[in-house]
Amino acid sequence: MPLDKSDFYYPDDRSDAYTVIEINMMEGRKVETKKALIMALFTNIESSLGLSPVDIEITIKEQPPHCWGFRGMTGDDVKDLTYKVNV
Repeated sequence: MPLDKSDFYYPDDRSDAYTVIEINMMEGRKVETKKALIMALFTNIESSLGLSPVDIEITIKEQPPHCWGFRGMTGDDVKDLTYKVNV
């Protein structure tokens, strides 16, 4: 969500490219998996967009499956996901 520069507060040692990324996901991934995602984002954003990792802040927010709703049901009732959550 873009903010007007006057409404966006960030540390003095960051540039105007400072970017905050929030990822919402169903809980169940291993710590190593989440850390690998964060590191891949730092690497890929820097190589693709030229943003320095010091200007990127990443937060992963997890909720239990029963707090998710999609396709008319809650996440803990879904039995046909084509991907694994516990990785």
